[in-house]
Amino acid sequence: MWHTLLRAVAVLNLALWSLSAFAVPHAEAAIHAETDVAFHRQLLLSAVYVVGCAFRSVFPVYDIPRLVLVDSRLSSVFVGRSVATVAELCFAGQWALIVRRIAELSHGPFAHIVSTAIVPLIVLAEGFSWHAVLTTEQRGHVVENSIWGMTAALVVATMLTTGLHRFAELYPPTIAWCIGGAAYVGFIFLFDVPMYCSRWRAEQRSGRQYLSVARGLVDVYRRWTVSYRWEDWRSEVLWMSLYFTFGVWISVSLVYASVALAAHRSGI
Repeated sequence: MWHTLLRAVAVLNLALWSLSAFAVPHAEAAIHAETDVAFHRQLLLSAVYVVGCAFRSVFPVYDIPRLVLVDSRLSSVFVGRSVATVAELCFAGQWALIVRRIAELSHGPFAHIVSTAIVPLIVLAEGFSWHAVLTTEQRGHVVENSIWGMTAALVVATMLTTGLHRFAELYPPTIAWCIGGAAYVGFIFLFDVPMYCSRWRAEQRSGRQYLSVARGLVDVYRRWTVSYRWEDWRSEVLWMSLYFTFGVWISVSLVYASVALAAHRSGI
């Protein structure tokens, strides 16, 4: 039932992105004086993220134990992690673009610094994620998720300190982003990071032997185990469900926000 819901949400998300794709050309016609192509980049980056999340909704993977719901090579951890990496870097790129545009309009130095730091921080997080997945050592996920939480906190701080009340077009989504971002940071540091820490400590107590990176590369490409046991997936259900719903909706909202910022810059 959970897998069916994930697939249904994937279809909904693709439809929502398609609506944003129709909205952008209309906005461009209205903003004829706007030469910046930021919202086209937003649309493309969002497309990659939405499609990547749809793919992962159809082929869910629990990386370290190599568990899948669909018996297919497309379900391999190597494919799933690669899709996730590209999609998440695009999502980070969306945030970097929107924060940079806000920095340009508000002349805020802090926002400029944050916009420059977002993508490098997420590249670093992806590196730790790959190390955790390849070696099966949970400590990498502790660092990865801590970086994601810290990055989200920086973005929320930027929104709160930039004075976005001056941009009426962005005020409602900004409130939603700040609430959602604060909730995400709380989830990361109160639930996600402690969960991975406890898993890592349990591994240390049991004397678990980790894979080398080279052996891990072979393992993630060749090995996957189909499991429909709720006990195997229950720890992943919450974050996956939130990620493939609210995460995608935020990505699409950034497309509309970029259009609103272009309209503000054009004085419309």
